[in-house]
Amino acid sequence: MSFASQLLQYTLSGITIGSIYALVAIGFNIIYNSTGIINLAQGDFVMLGGMIAVFFHNTLHFPLVASGPIAALIVALIGILFERFAIHPLKNASVITLVIITIAASILFKGGAMFLWGKDAYSLPSFSGDEPIRFLGATILPQTIWIICVLLFIVAALVCFFRYTMVGRAMKACSYNKRAANIVGINVNNMVMLSFGLSALIGGIAGVIITPISLIEYEKGSLLGLKGFGAAVFGGLGNMGGAVAAGILIGLLESYSAGLLSSGYKDAVALIILLLVLFFRPGGIFARKEVQKLKHY
Repeated sequence: MSFASQLLQYTLSGITIGSIYALVAIGFNIIYNSTGIINLAQGDFVMLGGMIAVFFHNTLHFPLVASGPIAALIVALIGILFERFAIHPLKNASVITLVIITIAASILFKGGAMFLWGKDAYSLPSFSGDEPIRFLGATILPQTIWIICVLLFIVAALVCFFRYTMVGRAMKACSYNKRAANIVGINVNNMVMLSFGLSALIGGIAGVIITPISLIEYEKGSLLGLKGFGAAVFGGLGNMGGAVAAGILIGLLESYSAGLLSSGYKDAVALIILLLVLFFRPGGIFARKEVQKLKHY
């Protein structure tokens, strides 16, 4: 394989994993816009999506076309219940307290997953088979195309949702000024609950589509959450377009460092980027220059 083909292979691999980081980062941003907090259990929604899909497909023998959507919906329900019973009762607590609650939830989700499924790693069959597609000397797995297409679909769906639907506009209004939204009759509490459900749904979908190419286990969510958070901060918290660009960029840098340097550097890339951004540009590389949003929860 020529160097150009190798570089293309690294690029395709980076875009694939970067798309997952982008989905996790979008989930971080949805909750951040609604509450002003960082949900450090977001990566565990990805893990739960994959684990639950495995349970329905491998244990209950549901068809894959049903197992994935069911798993994503169950994770969305878990996100809603988490907000109702853990976040909502303490809505007047400090941001630090709420973030600590999300850390506790992450530990609970991991512990529950380990109790139910053990420490083994699981997989799902690819959606369209495992026969690789050759492209300019590189190979593309069909599942890679699914991952990229799902990312594009979710981004387009969210843009339409926030721009053209009443509920989406209400959520967007709450992200700018909750007090004003409440005055004009928007139920802010319901919008916050919906944001948790929506972010959990996106995390669950990410877990389903990544499991066929990456084994899923109870601890998988922590690393994905860290890298997704790095992408969210890199892209500017609250900025969906920035999250997508940053997620893919981190995926590319990981792939290049693993292929051209050493695989030992791969997992350190997101952490290094996160530290550099927090040190030199805390608002994120792609942060929008606008008036600071008012956060009242």
